[in-house]
Formats: sequence, structure tokens, C-alpha cells
Amino acid sequence: MFYLILLLACLLEAALASLQIVPGATWTASGINQHIQAHGGGIVEVDSVFYWMGENKLNGSAFQSINCYSSTDLVQWTFVNEVLTLQASGDLGPNRVVERPHAMYNDATGKYVLWMHIDSSSYGEARAGVAISDTICGDYTYLNASQPLGFQSRDLNVFKDTDGTGYLLTEDRVNGLRIDLLSDDYLSVVSPTHLYVEDYEAPAIYKSGDTYFMFASYLSGWSPNDNQYCTATNLSGPWSNWTNFATAGSNTYNSQTAAVVSINGVVMYMGDRWHSTNLMTSTYIWLPLEISGTTATMPNETNWILSLSSGTWTPGPSETTPEAEASSNVLTNGAVKQTCTGCSGGESVGYIGGSANGTLTFTGISSTVSTTTTIRVHHENGDSTQRYAVVTVNGVEKIVAFLPTTDGNTPGTSILTVPLLKGNSNVIEFAGYDGGWAPDIDRLMVPVS
Repeated sequence: MFYLILLLACLLEAALASLQIVPGATWTASGINQHIQAHGGGIVEVDSVFYWMGENKLNGSAFQSINCYSSTDLVQWTFVNEVLTLQASGDLGPNRVVERPHAMYNDATGKYVLWMHIDSSSYGEARAGVAISDTICGDYTYLNASQPLGFQSRDLNVFKDTDGTGYLLTEDRVNGLRIDLLSDDYLSVVSPTHLYVEDYEAPAIYKSGDTYFMFASYLSGWSPNDNQYCTATNLSGPWSNWTNFATAGSNTYNSQTAAVVSINGVVMYMGDRWHSTNLMTSTYIWLPLEISGTTATMPNETNWILSLSSGTWTPGPSETTPEAEASSNVLTNGAVKQTCTGCSGGESVGYIGGSANGTLTFTGISSTVSTTTTIRVHHENGDSTQRYAVVTVNGVEKIVAFLPTTDGNTPGTSILTVPLLKGNSNVIEFAGYDGGWAPDIDRLMVPVS
């Protein structure tokens, strides 16, 4: 029986071996069919389910809600709840700033405690707010906001040490980045632990053995910079000098630190690629961090695979790249090939959807095994809002969101996680959704196995 269970586990792992994390892609959440709106947030694992909480920027920068999503594989996400919602007035009222929501569980009280940056639209208040809930994705009760210990609080995060002690990490624009000790119930700040005099924001702490790693960003507004890290064996210091963990000059692969989490032993960087002119189009840069002693390094991966069972990661697999304009594909009801300067092959297929319900069907899509896999869809969307498509794979429909690609001629990427059959008989059709236009399709990136 043991060997049967082991065999089944290995088969399941193999079947899911092509689920890819794709930094910078449009990430559609089931249950709401929108690009995930969880900016500036983090992940909490509860009973082998991952919960991702962050800011909703769907309609601009002002507070709309704090959203919570769930997943068992970190690739396929389902919208669960708005844990905090827009109120008629007060800290959570119209035209307010509510940013960087981060939660942790308090073992003594049995409550999830959520801290967040609370501010006016002019960023003149610089306060930290706190809320509580009985469940990680439940309706949180907002309690209050204050300047901890009388100091400003802007970009913030939380850290729960291995002994259960809680800390607030917060940017004090006047004095520097702070680590402050929280009360036993995590609901208030009781004393300072360390002050970095350097100007850093977007903090996140990860503990490896007896070594603490602090990751943070320089102050450069919405624009990215080379984020830094330093280490210590005690939160009160002394701390090492700050240094890069991503390639120098890459601006942390055009992202800013949101959180650093351990996923079954794999250390994962969670960053935001902010688009300040249209914040809902901001994407997520998740990458593996390599920790060795007191050194942290982060490679830049186009796509990568996280093995939850083994606690390891690998770069993305080799791929086939079927083109939308290939002669083997079927175009109906007005869908046409067209010139696309930035597309591979110089062409794409447009006029999918609309009143004529144009369709594009890829035929002969190949897979070496029957597997659930992540397909990358290269697309162009010249609108300022999302477009949607009904994508049917071997008869199974999914609604997929596609972010605008108005920053030049480079196609964007949207991800589609679907089951493929072994062989070359897989069929993938793109059609419009609810009478609207789908994006122009450049090509697919299909994992070989």
C-alpha cells in the first residue's frame, strides 16, 4: 500500500510538472475572471492551501478593497473574498490610501492580524492600520490606525519570528526604516527594535537558520530600482552592509519587493512591477531566491516550475511555439491575419470576437504526455482596459483576461492552465467573451512535457 501511495504521488507530481510561474504575465483568477488584484501583498499558508492578499487597483489608486485569493499550487488562483471593503467615510472611505496589507496568525488569540498603510490621498498622514479576523480570508474587523511610537509609517510589512514574536517593519520617512516589536496580541507596537538610518521602503524579512535577511527598496516612487538586502543574527543588529540580490542595473528585474516567503523550503521573492499610469495593469514578479549562508541571489527566469512535494524548483521546460497565422489554423467570421511589427513572424490574428464572433482555432497542438500544463499566450491589446477571450481547449472552456500592451510593440503574456492530451490532436480555440473583442493573438508557448 505504501508503494502504491508513493506511485500515485509521483504520478500526480508528473501530471502537474508543467505548471509554471510566469513573472510579469496577466494572471486570471477564477471566480471573477479578472487579472488578479493583490498588489503589495503576501502569502499565508493554512492547511496546505495558499492565501494571497493584496491591494485592489482595478479602478485606480484610491482604496477599493483588500482582496484575498486561494490556491493549492501557486499557479491556479481563485478569488475568495474582499476582506476589507470601501466604506462611506473614515480610514477606509472614498479617496483614501490603503496599501501593503500583510497578515499573520496569532497563536495565543487565534486571530489573523492584518496590518496596512493608511493615508490620505496626499500621503500626509503616514499611519499604520490594523484589523482582525477569525479566518485568513474572512471579513476583517478594522480596529484603528496610528503612527507607531509617534513615528511616520508608510510602506510596511510584518514578520513572525520562530518563537512567535511579532514585528512591524515600517518606513519612517523622517528617520529611516524601522523594525518595531508588536504586543503579544500583535495589535499594537510596544517598543523599537532597530532603526536603519538609510532611506529604504518596501521591507520584507526572511529567516534562514539563525540569520535574518532584510530585503528592501530604495525610495524612487513607482519607478523600480536595484533593491537591496542585509543580514544579522539578531533583529536589533548589528546588520551587514546593504547589497544587491538581483543583477546590478536590472532594477530588480523591473520590480519592487512586496514579500519574501518560504514555500515548502523554496524561498520565493514576491515583487510588483508597477505601471503608475494604469495601476490595475501592474503585474507580479515571483522568482526563486537562492540563500546560502549569509548570501542571497535571485536569477531572472522567464518561467519556472515549483515542486511543492520536493521543495525544489527548476527553470521552465522547452516549448513549441505554434504561430497564430500558421496555415494549419482555422479563422472564421472575420478573424484575419494582420501585420504586427513586434510579433514573432511579423503577423498576428486579430478581429477575434466582436459582433461577428470571429474565432481562431489552433489545431495539432502537441504534448508528449497527458498533463495539466501552463501555456503562455503572446498577445496584443491596444485598449487601456482588459480584453477577454473564451478559450476552449479540447472542448473545455475557460475565460482568460489579457492586459493592455500599450507600452510599445512588444506583445504581452497571459497564462492559460489547461489539461492537454498526449499526442498532437489537441485543439485550442479563441473566441470573444460577452460580445467584446478578444486580443490579437501572436503565438502560443506550449511546454514539451
